[in-house]
Amino acid sequence: MNYFSDAVVAAIHLIFKFDVTIYEIVWASLKISMIATLFSSLLGVILGIWTAISEFTGKRFLEHLLNTLMATPTVMIGLIFYGLLSRKGPLGEFGLLYTQTAVILGEACLILPIIMNMTLVAVRSADNRLIMTLKIMGAKTWQQILLILGELRFVILAAVITGFGRAIGEVGAAMMLGGNIQGSTRTMTTAIALETSKGDFELGLALGFLLLLIAFAVNLLLRLLENRA
Repeated sequence: MNYFSDAVVAAIHLIFKFDVTIYEIVWASLKISMIATLFSSLLGVILGIWTAISEFTGKRFLEHLLNTLMATPTVMIGLIFYGLLSRKGPLGEFGLLYTQTAVILGEACLILPIIMNMTLVAVRSADNRLIMTLKIMGAKTWQQILLILGELRFVILAAVITGFGRAIGEVGAAMMLGGNIQGSTRTMTTAIALETSKGDFELGLALGFLLLLIAFAVNLLLRLLENRA
């Protein structure tokens, strides 16, 4: 018990001492996750709304595919992109493997189905008269998307925040694609795994506390948005 309590005290000390190593890792995690969320949101929100308001062959299959992709193991995403970005892969000439770009690509691909599916469900759960009225008024597809986005902005923003929460806690793909390089691709989750295995439990615990704090903030923001929606 003394070992654990001493480790907790040491971890808190590291946090409030503003240890450069810790906050460098936190910044890398936030930067990678925010960029991945931004790109996934730009694509996922538009595709989610378009899928909800459109009728086309294969729509039901797409919905089943999105549900499946939401449960895809992160190491599978890492494996696919590792094959694409490795030196012998089709994109190997760009030298992206073990860079922040590679981790961003992996995380963006991981959370894209989440954001798209949650947006689709949000539009489908909205008042049916909204889409019907827009179509009766002769609004074009892009106009419908913009108007629905404005009407359901809080619900859709909740989907985006959920995607960010998933990205910030990612470890499998981040480890495989980033290589856990200090000062570059080392994120909170990969650093926790590495430092704990090395025996530096205090540093791992400090990063764990900060990760929990970010998760708490994300969930608090989600609750506030749910009250606004």
